[in-house]
Amino acid sequence: MKTVLAYGDSLTWGYDPVNLGRHAYEDRWTSVLQKALGHGVRVIAEGLNGRTTAYDDHLGDCERNGTKVLPTLLATHKPIDLVIIMLGTNDLKRGIQGTAIGATSGVKRLVKQVQKHDWGFEFEEPEILIVAPPAIRETANSVFGAMFNHSVEEGAMLASMYRDAADEAGCAFFDAGSVAETTPLDGIHLDAENTRAIGRGLEPIVRMMLGL
Repeated sequence: MKTVLAYGDSLTWGYDPVNLGRHAYEDRWTSVLQKALGHGVRVIAEGLNGRTTAYDDHLGDCERNGTKVLPTLLATHKPIDLVIIMLGTNDLKRGIQGTAIGATSGVKRLVKQVQKHDWGFEFEEPEILIVAPPAIRETANSVFGAMFNHSVEEGAMLASMYRDAADEAGCAFFDAGSVAETTPLDGIHLDAENTRAIGRGLEPIVRMMLGL
C-alpha cells in the first residue's frame, strides 16, 4: 500500500464557490486522484480553509500556519511515500504576506520540514511534489476582492517561482493552472469540474513518482 499526503488549503478541502459549501466527496481532486490510482494507494486529504504556507492568521479559529501543523501530520501518517504540497493562495491575502516571493519562501520551508523530519523505524523519506495553485483572478465579489484583488499580479508569478523552488530542492513540480482555472465568482476557488481536473492532471505524475 502506497500512502500520499495531500497538504493544502480550501482547494484541497473542497470549498464550493457556487453553493458556498463543500464539493461532494467524489468531486474533490483528492478523491478523483484516489479513484484513478486504485486500491493500492491511499490518498490522505489534509486540506484546511485559509491555510497559509508559513504565516500566522490571527483571525482564524484554528491553526492556519502550515509550518506549525505539518510536522505533526507527518508523524501521524507515516510511513508516507509522497507528500503533495499545494499552498500559497492565502499567503497573498491582504494582511497575511502579500507576495509571491513570500509564498515561495513558505513552500521552501515546508519542503525542508519534510526532508528533515525524523522518520524513524527505518522509514524512507517521501518524495515531494510541489503544486502551484491556479492563478487568482480579479473578482467583483466584495469580500474576496478586498482580500485578493491587489495580489493578482503576484499570484501570476507563483507557478514559475514554484518551479524554480522545486528544481532547487530536488522536488517534482506540477502547475495546476495548466489544467484548471479559478472562478470569477470569487477569484480564488474552483467549480466542481475544475476541481476534478486537478485530480486527473495529477494522476500521471503521481503514478510515475510512486512507481506504479
